[in-house]
Amino acid sequence: MASNVLGTQLEACCLDPVTGFYRDGKCNTGRGDSGLHTVCVELTEEFLQYARSLGNDLITPMPQYDFPGLKPGNHWCVCVRTVVDALKAKVPFKIRLNSTHISVKEFIDMDDLMARKSG
Repeated sequence: MASNVLGTQLEACCLDPVTGFYRDGKCNTGRGDSGLHTVCVELTEEFLQYARSLGNDLITPMPQYDFPGLKPGNHWCVCVRTVVDALKAKVPFKIRLNSTHISVKEFIDMDDLMARKSG
């Protein structure tokens, strides 16, 4: 069982649409997940546009991949590098700590995570 950044069991990030590298609703990681899709982000328009500017278009639907496209208010497992960059750029967004994989603490300080806490 994977843990979250709070040290408890990793909770689901989003089931509609289903997120996660493994499309299990959780920000689990493992072999093959080179992007480390481990941070459960509560998306904002600014975050979506920022990710798109980095080449990660989360807005445009891609039916061939059963991807409906995301909008502000959705939750999604995002690559840790995108989150680190967005933090540096002061892009507004929140992080669902109960659903963010413990490995994120290797890249983002717990104080920074707590400052972005969702709910």
